[in-house]
Amino acid sequence: MNLDSATAIVTGASRGLGLATAKSLINKGVIVYGLARSTKTLDALKDTHGDNFIPVALDITNRERVSHWFDSTFSADHTPAILINNAGAGNFGKIEELPFEEWQKMMDTNLNGMYQLTSSVVPLMKQSQNVTHIINVGSILGLTGRSESSAYCTTKFGIQGFTKALRKELRYDGIKLSAIHPGSIETDFFAESGIESHSNMLQPNDISDMIIAVLETPDNMLVDEITMRPLNPKRPN
Repeated sequence: MNLDSATAIVTGASRGLGLATAKSLINKGVIVYGLARSTKTLDALKDTHGDNFIPVALDITNRERVSHWFDSTFSADHTPAILINNAGAGNFGKIEELPFEEWQKMMDTNLNGMYQLTSSVVPLMKQSQNVTHIINVGSILGLTGRSESSAYCTTKFGIQGFTKALRKELRYDGIKLSAIHPGSIETDFFAESGIESHSNMLQPNDISDMIIAVLETPDNMLVDEITMRPLNPKRPN
């Protein structure tokens, strides 16, 4: 795909991998709609990059608001070429100690939010004369599992299944489906989940560079999934 002047939606764009991906896309000439619940960081990105970045204060778990925003923003004449389903929530602990509210939050953010945006964008992508691309950000924990991570792993395994099924459903409509499965990333996501990050974790900019490389593949080349992890995952001495 030629990224220059393409239009993209990036969820969870206010920090971590979402923010890094939005910046990488903008640097390639993409017009990015950056979605997040808080727009403080998004507004700063707008100040820096101007019209190539459009901040959108939106909670993707709110179905009505997502539908209203999407329908009022896009049409057959203005279709996103790229959707990056990146937004994620995580809470780790023993299953008997996990409040239902936290379970529901992860399901709503990691799965239902992804469904809502994907089901909205696909009808327009099917009408496009060009190849379009949906990238879903999963996790190594959606491939292997981890103790005291049952809810999070459930959502990430779900992302893998969602992507695999839609890949077969949409490939002949010219819509690429790719899944990115990173290992631990040095962001504040882990700090908020009670896990201290460190510099040997994957770096958001390195992963966003990989996302760009996947998007820029030839139209008839599909990279279906990529798994990446730190070479040395141990905390530096």
